[in-house]
Amino acid sequence: MGQRETSRRLTHSSAIRVMHWIGVYAMGCMIFSGWEIYNASPSLHFLFPAWTGLGGWLGGALAWHLSAMWLLFADGIAYLVYGFASGHFRRDLKPPRPAELGQDLGAALRFRLKHHMGHYNAVQRVLYAGVIIAVILQVMTGLAIWKPVQLGWLAGLFGGYPIARGIHLAIMFGIVAFVLVHVALVMVHPRTLKSMIVTVPQRSRKADERPA
Repeated sequence: MGQRETSRRLTHSSAIRVMHWIGVYAMGCMIFSGWEIYNASPSLHFLFPAWTGLGGWLGGALAWHLSAMWLLFADGIAYLVYGFASGHFRRDLKPPRPAELGQDLGAALRFRLKHHMGHYNAVQRVLYAGVIIAVILQVMTGLAIWKPVQLGWLAGLFGGYPIARGIHLAIMFGIVAFVLVHVALVMVHPRTLKSMIVTVPQRSRKADERPA
């Protein structure tokens, strides 16, 4: 790829931006309605604050949760198809080499990790791959605990209903942690939010690198 072609590449394509915000909406609805569902039958010794729930009651929360699940499922399928067909996964999210991951992880822990608009460092690539896998598992465990009889084979795959529910809850905490880290990084580099809203062409690495 020549320098002129590289300079014309966008930080995020329109398709990525649209699917990102659909996913944000769907995941937000699922998390907050999920808290309302959990509060109706808690499996641990705590409840989520009532004001954080979505749906108002168990039936309403289930309606929100299932509707958002199918929206997230459709958005996820579209993202996977686009990611493979467009070369986005191969070009931007290819698995990092262990040495590269160790170097970037060490820099991140020292708050010295540099950021380049349109470039995913090794830590970001691992985190994004992890959250994609987490969302897939979240949908699978969600289906297992939604229809434990009709989808008994799926519930059995996770060790039964109680274990599937526990995995579902644990993955939810992991996704929330990812979101919090993601939002914190956006606050450090607010230009990344702009690039997810409007078209922003990539700049040279030298002009765009900043210690994170």
